Amino acid sequence: MSTLSLRLPDSLHEQVKILAKNDGISINQFVSSAVAEKMSALLTEEYLEKKAKSGSKDAFLKAMSKVPDATPDKGDEL
Repeated sequence: MSTLSLRLPDSLHEQVKILAKNDGISINQFVSSAVAEKMSALLTEEYLEKKAKSGSKDAFLKAMSKVPDATPDKGDEL
């Protein structure tokens, strides 16, 4: 485990303190979770961009041609 010194504006620190307390966790746990969520989002974006670059428009269109042309269920319309 590593130690990280972090400077936060007082208003942000107060909100973090309140939210962590309401969630029944420490500020450290709250911040660790927030960092993990942000990392997950960024790494997912990177993964999807990489996968998209290896994709094929022809393969996509071939797969889509197998989808039946049907009226969407009620509530699923665009």
